Amino acid sequence: MSFKTRHWDRLGNGGLSFTEIGFGTAPLANLYKAVSDEEADAILARAWDLGVRYYDTAPLYGFGLAETRLNRFLRDKPRDEYVLSSKVGRLLKACPPDQRDGVGKWFDVPSRQEVYDYSYDGVMRSFEASLERLGVYRIDMLFAHDIDLANQGSQEVLDAKYDELMGGGYRALVELRDQGVIKAFGAGVNEWQPCQALAERGDFDMFLLAGRYTLLEQEALETFMPLVKERGIGIVLGGPYNSGILATGPREGSYYNYELAPQAILDRVARIEAVCADHNTRLIDAAFQFPLHHPNVVSVIPGGQQVSEVDSNSVAAKAEIPDALWTDLKAQGLMRSDAPI
Repeated sequence: MSFKTRHWDRLGNGGLSFTEIGFGTAPLANLYKAVSDEEADAILARAWDLGVRYYDTAPLYGFGLAETRLNRFLRDKPRDEYVLSSKVGRLLKACPPDQRDGVGKWFDVPSRQEVYDYSYDGVMRSFEASLERLGVYRIDMLFAHDIDLANQGSQEVLDAKYDELMGGGYRALVELRDQGVIKAFGAGVNEWQPCQALAERGDFDMFLLAGRYTLLEQEALETFMPLVKERGIGIVLGGPYNSGILATGPREGSYYNYELAPQAILDRVARIEAVCADHNTRLIDAAFQFPLHHPNVVSVIPGGQQVSEVDSNSVAAKAEIPDALWTDLKAQGLMRSDAPI
C-alpha cells in the first residue's frame, strides 16, 4: 500500500519527496501516558507497512526517547526510502530524577532538563546529539523548535530568542544546508506568527506548523500563507485535529490546543460535523484532507499511540471528500472564503 507523494524542491538541490501522510513521534515518546517498546515498535511497523515514508521527531519528545525508538525502527530501512526531520533549539541536560522536567507530561522517560539554546554552537551540538540518538548519518530537515510565544512566555523573551537564532543558529543551519548535510531548515512551532516573523528575517525553506491551519482555524491565510506561496516555502502540517477534537468530534472531554475544549469550540465543531454528516463524510477525514488543498502543504503528520490510530489516519488520508462539503462549509461561514479547496 502507498500514499500520494508531494515533491518539494525550492532550492534546486534535488529536494525531498513526502508522503502526504507523515508520522509525528511525540505521542510515541510517552506523551501523557507510557507506551511500551513493543507497542512503539508495532505502531512504527504498521505506519511503514501502510506506506508512510516521512517521520518527524525532536530531542524534546520523551527527552530523547522518540529519537532512540526511531533508531531501532529505522536501522534496517534503506536511508533513501524515507524523509526524516528533527528539531534544534533545546539541549538535554542530565539530572537526578527528582529534578527532571516534564513531570506529568512525559512518562517513564530519561531524567533530563531542557535548556533552550538557539546559538550557533547550540544548534550544532543538538544536531550531533540527534544524529547519535537516531543512529543515522544524515537528517533531511531541521526545525528550530518552539520559538513561539506559548513556549517562551513573553514577547520580550521571544524577541531575544529570535535574535539568538538569527545571530547564531541560523548561520549553523545555512552552513549545514550549503554543505548538503541537510536539505532544508525552518521552524517547528504552534503559532503562525513566529513563522512569518522568521520568514521576513531569513531564507527559510520549510515550517512545521502545528494546529494553526486546520478545518477549525484558517487565520494563517491573512498574511502568512500568501508569503509562503510567494517564496515557495513548504509547510508540514502538524496537529491536523487541533489536539483531538477534530478526530473525536465535540464530545465531553474533547481536547483543543492541549486542553479541554471550551464551549465555543465545541459548538463550532458540532456545526462542522453536522455539515460533514450531510455529505456522508467522517469529520476526521475532512480534517485530515483540508490542509492538503493548500499547494504549499507537503505533508500532514498526525501521531498515534495505538495501531488503530495509525489505521484511522491512513483511512483519512485516502478518503474521497465531495467538493460540495467545502462549499457548504464556506456558505455557512464555517470556513474562510479564501481557503483553497
